Amino acid sequence: MEEDQEHHEVQATSSADKREHLYKILVIGELGTGKTSIIKRYVHQFFSQHYRATIGVDFALKVLNWDSNTVIRLQLWDIAGQERFGNMTRVYYKEAVGAFVVFDVTRAQTFDAVTKWKTDLDTKVTLADGSPIPTVLLANKCDQPKEGVVNNPARMDDYCRERGFSGWFETSAKENINIDEASRFLVNKILSNEKQGMMMTESMDNDKFSVDGKTNSIERSGCRC
Repeated sequence: MEEDQEHHEVQATSSADKREHLYKILVIGELGTGKTSIIKRYVHQFFSQHYRATIGVDFALKVLNWDSNTVIRLQLWDIAGQERFGNMTRVYYKEAVGAFVVFDVTRAQTFDAVTKWKTDLDTKVTLADGSPIPTVLLANKCDQPKEGVVNNPARMDDYCRERGFSGWFETSAKENINIDEASRFLVNKILSNEKQGMMMTESMDNDKFSVDGKTNSIERSGCRC
């Protein structure tokens, strides 16, 4: 009986020690690029050829046991392809800390729209320091014949550097190619940004403490005169 109680207390302590993060992730891109399929595959390990086009915005939650001490909840916002032309994207984008921009490798025109999506994103949401949120480009449907620049990885690398993407992956929701890898890459970027933000805050607090310390010293010095 005592052993059971001790085991329960250890479990309670270990779960209490776990850090939990909730991150809002946007999934954007032209109509029919496979955004919903990617999310369904990632969250539910499920693929269907038959999805109705998303209207407005849809949501999904993915829980990751990141390591023994960390649980990460990803709130995935599946935003309809036509929404770039609407006025609601600023509302949808609010408080996002990462994004996927998706294009269809079988339709080169969906790649042409990627820059517009990235520009729209960068003008409507930023990190606390004003820098763009980490964004990963997904070249989806890579199990099918590809059109355009995606056939040249070096040019894709250059494109991503020039447009401020954190990286890019060829993906297939149908064959489950690189979905988990791309997500893990993005989450690593988000965690890195969060750590840098905390370090910056601590540094500012230390500077403030240092300045306050000098001020107090001067004030005390003045009192003795």
